[in-house]
Amino acid sequence: MRTTRVLCTIATAAAVAVGTLTAVTPAQAAVPATIPLQITNNSGRGDAVYLYDLGTNLATGQQGWADANGTFHAWPAGGNPPTPAPDASIAGPGNGGSVTIRIPKFSGRIYFSYGQKLVFKLTTGGLVQPAVQNPSDPNRNILFNWSEYTLNDSGIWINSTQVDMFSAPYAVGVGTQTTGHLKAGGYNAVLNGLKAQAGGWAGLIQTAPNGSILRALSPGHGIETGALANTAMSDYVNRVWTRYTSSTLTVTPFADQPNTKYFGRVSGNVMNFTNSAGQVVTSFQKPDASSIFGCFNLLDAPNDLVRGPISRTLCAGYNRGTLLTTASQPDNNSADFYKDAVTNHYARLIHSQMVDGKAYAFAFDDVGNFESLVNNGNPASATMTLDPFN
Repeated sequence: MRTTRVLCTIATAAAVAVGTLTAVTPAQAAVPATIPLQITNNSGRGDAVYLYDLGTNLATGQQGWADANGTFHAWPAGGNPPTPAPDASIAGPGNGGSVTIRIPKFSGRIYFSYGQKLVFKLTTGGLVQPAVQNPSDPNRNILFNWSEYTLNDSGIWINSTQVDMFSAPYAVGVGTQTTGHLKAGGYNAVLNGLKAQAGGWAGLIQTAPNGSILRALSPGHGIETGALANTAMSDYVNRVWTRYTSSTLTVTPFADQPNTKYFGRVSGNVMNFTNSAGQVVTSFQKPDASSIFGCFNLLDAPNDLVRGPISRTLCAGYNRGTLLTTASQPDNNSADFYKDAVTNHYARLIHSQMVDGKAYAFAFDDVGNFESLVNNGNPASATMTLDPFN
C-alpha cells in the first residue's frame, strides 16, 4: 500500500517559501525554541478533543512527539509487527473553549480527534501514520484530521491539508494571516458535490458504523479502495497525448527564472522534455490516474532542479485540467482550472468551497501558490481553529 506523501509536501512548500521570505538579519530576534499554538474549538460538537504534536526534531533528526509544554520525547524502538506507541495525547478544548500548547522546532503534524484517542504504533522504521484507506486501520472509524507545520530558525510554515482526505474542518493562522476556513455550508457542499458526481466519486466518502460521515478520501486513495478506476483520467490524458504529438508543451517551472524553459513532445508512449539546447533532460511515460492524483509513480518528482520541477508542473496541469487550455505551463489563471469534464473533482469541489479559494487538495497544489499555507519569518504564535461542520 502506498504511503502518504503529505509530510513531503509541506517540506517542499517550506523550501519554496523560504526563498520568498526577507532574509533574517542580525537585528531581528531569533526564532525561539518553542512558540505558543492556540487551539480554539468552534466546532459546535460536544465530543472530547484530543491533540497530538508529532514529527521530526530538526535539531537531532529524531522522530517523536512534543507534550503540551513543547518538550520533545523520542519514540522508543518499534517492532515487527508494530508495537503500541506511548500515549502522546494532549487534552484539547471543549466546544467554545481554547487551549494553548507550545510547539517546538519540528517538521510534523498537529493531529486532532473527536470522541476517541487515535491509535499510533511503531515499527522498526518509526511511526505508523493513520491510513484510513486501509479498512483494517485502527483509526478507520474515528473522526480526526491534522495540520502540517515546519518551525525552524527561518520561521514557521503551517497549512491545512486535504492531500489525503477531506474531514473535520479547521483553519490555521500566524500573525494576521489565516487560511483553511470553509464557506458557510461548505463542508456539506463538498460532500454533496461528490455524491452527485458520476464516475465513482461518491465512493470516496467513508461513514462510521452509525452512518455518520467521517471523511472523503482523496481520489488517489479512492483508487486504492476501488472506489475510482485507475482509468478515471484516461480520456483527458489521451487528448493531451494527441495534442503534444504534433505540438510542443512549454514548461517554465520557476517563476523567478523565466528563461529556464523545457519543451515537451510526445513520441509513442513517452513525453520527452528537452532544454533550450535541444538535449533530452527527462522523459515521462503516459500517466495513469493514480500517478496524477498522487503526483508520484509515473509523475515522480525528485528533489532536483529538472525532473522534479517539470513533474510538479505537469501534475498541477493534469489535476487542474489546464494542459489543453494553454501550451505554456504552469497556467496560473484560476479561471481556467477544473473546466474539463474529466478532472480532479475532489480538488475542484474543495477549492470552490474555501473562503480564500486555497487548499492543499493534491500534493503540488502549491504550483502558482494556490495552497492553504501561511508563513512568518519571526513568529510569536500560531493558531488552529476547529470549525463548524455546517
